[in-house]
Amino acid sequence: MNDKKTLLLVDGSSYLYRAFHAMPDLRAVPGDPASPATGAIRGMINMMQALRREVRADYAACVFDAPGKTFRDDWYPAYKANRSPMPDDLRSQIEPIHEVVRLLGWPVLHVPLIEADDVIGTLAKTAAAQGIEVIVSSGDKDMSQLVDEHITIIDTMNGKKRDVAGVTAEFGVPPSLMIDYQTLVGDTVDNVPGVDKVGPKTAAKWLLQYGSLEGLLEHAADIKGQAGENLRKALDWLPQGRRLVTIRTDCDLAGHVEGLPALDGIAIGAQQVDALKDFYERYGFKSLVKALESHAVPPELIEENNRKKKGKGRAADTGPGLFDEAADSLGDEAVEKASNLAYDTVLTWEAFDAWLVKIEAAELVALDTETTSLDEMHAQIVGLSFSVTPGEAAYIPLAHNYPDAPEQLNREDVIARLKPWLEDGTKKKLGQHVKYDRHVLANHGVEVRGYAHDTMLQSYVLEVHKPHGLASLAERHLGRSGIAYEDLCGKGAHQISFSQVAIDKAAEYSCEDSDQTLDVHRVLWPQLEADDKLRFIYQLEMDSSEALYRIERNGVLIDAPTLATQSHELGTRIMALEQEAYDIAGQPFNIGSPKQIAEIFFTKMGLPVIKKTPSGAPSTDEEVLEKLAEDYPLPAKILEYRGLSKLKGTYTDKLGQLANPRSGRVHTHYAQAVAVTGRLSSNDPNLQNIPIRTAEGRRVREAFVAPAGSVIASADYSQIELRIMAHISGDESLLRAFKEGIDVHRATAAEVFGVPVDQVSSEQRRYAKVINFGLIYGMSSFGLAKNLGIETKAAASYIDRYFARYPGVKQYMDETRASAKETGYVETVFGRRLYLPEINSPNGPRRGGAERAAINAPMQGTAADLIKLSMVKVQNVLDEEQRATKMIMQVHDELVFEVPEAEVDWVRTEIPRLMAGVADLKVPLLAELGIGPNWDKAH
Repeated sequence: MNDKKTLLLVDGSSYLYRAFHAMPDLRAVPGDPASPATGAIRGMINMMQALRREVRADYAACVFDAPGKTFRDDWYPAYKANRSPMPDDLRSQIEPIHEVVRLLGWPVLHVPLIEADDVIGTLAKTAAAQGIEVIVSSGDKDMSQLVDEHITIIDTMNGKKRDVAGVTAEFGVPPSLMIDYQTLVGDTVDNVPGVDKVGPKTAAKWLLQYGSLEGLLEHAADIKGQAGENLRKALDWLPQGRRLVTIRTDCDLAGHVEGLPALDGIAIGAQQVDALKDFYERYGFKSLVKALESHAVPPELIEENNRKKKGKGRAADTGPGLFDEAADSLGDEAVEKASNLAYDTVLTWEAFDAWLVKIEAAELVALDTETTSLDEMHAQIVGLSFSVTPGEAAYIPLAHNYPDAPEQLNREDVIARLKPWLEDGTKKKLGQHVKYDRHVLANHGVEVRGYAHDTMLQSYVLEVHKPHGLASLAERHLGRSGIAYEDLCGKGAHQISFSQVAIDKAAEYSCEDSDQTLDVHRVLWPQLEADDKLRFIYQLEMDSSEALYRIERNGVLIDAPTLATQSHELGTRIMALEQEAYDIAGQPFNIGSPKQIAEIFFTKMGLPVIKKTPSGAPSTDEEVLEKLAEDYPLPAKILEYRGLSKLKGTYTDKLGQLANPRSGRVHTHYAQAVAVTGRLSSNDPNLQNIPIRTAEGRRVREAFVAPAGSVIASADYSQIELRIMAHISGDESLLRAFKEGIDVHRATAAEVFGVPVDQVSSEQRRYAKVINFGLIYGMSSFGLAKNLGIETKAAASYIDRYFARYPGVKQYMDETRASAKETGYVETVFGRRLYLPEINSPNGPRRGGAERAAINAPMQGTAADLIKLSMVKVQNVLDEEQRATKMIMQVHDELVFEVPEAEVDWVRTEIPRLMAGVADLKVPLLAELGIGPNWDKAH
């Protein structure tokens, strides 16, 4: 177990300048230039919060330059003489920044007469000498001289990491030569001259040739040309230059950091919630106050919740970059609105006709709906907005119904007059999460055609690791922020529907959405257009959005009586399990209480403690129960009780309630822009997580049925990730097994155990199957041993034999890890980029997880691409041939269809053929199809 401590040092002076220049000109009173500036404060808060989430540390400090001169000014009066004075608006924010950083839990240091770099250098080397891992967060390249095996520099603004390898790659010399390098090149920012006309390449070349500055100076007379002459002219200056550029690592910090060399004086602390709230209120940071009041929910999650309430369902994603996340949380202290926005509210037919002419003539129109509900199958339109030119938009209110609301155009008439344009595929349209808007308009009898772009999907393809909500996109790419949904509708029990929002406010809100969507598109689309692979993936996502809309609209028929029977049977079994657990324990207890379970297990029954909770109590989590269940009956009963209770509560009780009462169909929602691998997620209900490892779980699929005269067909790829591994790795043995149609697990067993294929035992094949799939997911020898129930040494031997027999797989894994560390991402076969933010993390477990993901993500991502290609291809053929067969579900690598009996033969032949033909890999794709009266029987 890695028990090393970590020290995180933040170059606060670098941070505050970046915050000041990158953030908008925010004011404590928005729009009042006489009000105190707050942009740098806000940026600093966001960056410090984000950094703390990204980097876990035992000790930390945010280090700023103290005002006044330093010892270097005494050495060299011209030091930093060419620097512009600090802007007054930044100077006024310094003290508040110090205050709020402390309130956020960070120790703050600013030591008179000593620069921040020297404080950081002293603390870094002090910690490193004790074996503590040090991370310095700074954009200053001068810090590179501090780097060694224990000290790493990270630049959170651009994701750059400067470890020993990173410094060497960036500057051409190792960290040990960086002081010499900086001496030769000089530092124009600090007004420290180097050798005239000597740049980075010459400096690196000299140092590598002569080993050091001292070695170079010994051979100064041998250096030819102008560069040599300039070097000799600088001989008298270079010792002073070297002294100036050297970060001191031996400063006296007594009185500023207690107890050095121990670092307890800079232990990172908890944020001071009450004082923070007062600070945020003082500087007008309303959204941060709201975040504190809502238990510090991250702003991007608040944004996502707002969007869902609005009925847009705009999906957020995992893990934004540090400054992107800062921008995402601006909320209602947003940038000063542009003065030239022209937003119209359409209340007359004359105004409507004028805008209809505009949208019909426009090359591309951004369209946004305001609705009554998040439920896309039932939401009704409250209003529509359009934008054809950045800064201009129109809102057509259609169903606002508050007292004294102005008269509005008739909704049915407006939709009827827009319908020809909406259904014209030659009229190009743009939206943010267009699948939702398609459903809403379909609820009013309009089948929209011509959606050419979706900004949510553009972001998903370009920057999968960042949030894709419109507010985040506008902040990140435009420097614009807007009105929050809760500002219009309130929240909680007092929240009103959008139909009750005043039309003037609703118009500004909706116009802003359309306007920002168009503006974001103008930034993102050129980036996609310029990259063939990303453009292909984007088009695949757009086509998939269309196919998913059709799947969602079709829905799947649910047999409610079957579910009711299953619920009753599960309920009976759950009650029996509860009594059986009481009998084994010798007493009744709350089977849902971890505390009571722990008392029964560890106090009364004396079961072994497998692991403990963070508070030190014995754990009874799922992992512990599974381990104990191997030897003891009570944990096994509790595990079974939990599993059946979840199955009943999540599926058999609720699926029938989710079905449309008129059609009996369930309409799940597929979220495209969530999983970084490109896979879909399903919710309301979640069809991806129906447990199929137990008989009871598999039976739930019996309730997914076909109507009279039809059957259910299920088609999926056979061993898809192993086939992708064979294609990507190019390993000859794997390729041969698939091309010859050999059972790949039997072939692997033959290779690993050294026996002929026809003599492989069932146990050897089982072991080989675990090895095949385990290595795809980056499984270690420890994990394999645990999975197979064997010694770690034996598992390691199996892995070694596997790689000896499949050297192409080993080479792929090694090269992929190295490439991921260099670029920060891996790619699918088709070019989808899968970012790995932790791939160079100083945290060992996080880095290890990212390395495992680097191996598996290209296979998962390629499998996701393939099933999307299949979904699109099959839907296109169903449409072209006017088939009555409907695609009703996509679950992992599986497509599910509702098939009229007259088309069964066609489906049985054509669907596997179409799926197998969507890509030409080095091994054949194989799709298998089953047919039955319900989903379970179709497998």
